[in-house]
Amino acid sequence: MTTLTAPALNAADRCDRCGAQAYVKATLPGGGELLFCGHHGRQFAPTLEAQGAEVHDETTRLTEDSDS
Repeated sequence: MTTLTAPALNAADRCDRCGAQAYVKATLPGGGELLFCGHHGRQFAPTLEAQGAEVHDETTRLTEDSDS
């Protein structure tokens, strides 16, 4: 069995609401995608998930220790 993982978001990925770096990607049931910063991801993810979107959240990268 092969498990596919979503590619990591990078600095070129920008929030669709404010233009900050995106850390959350929502894939909509119809196939579209929305990108959000951590703030807007927390704001919109619950509603998007309730509507069937798949949410990929990388906000833990914001608190990772860069020395490790």
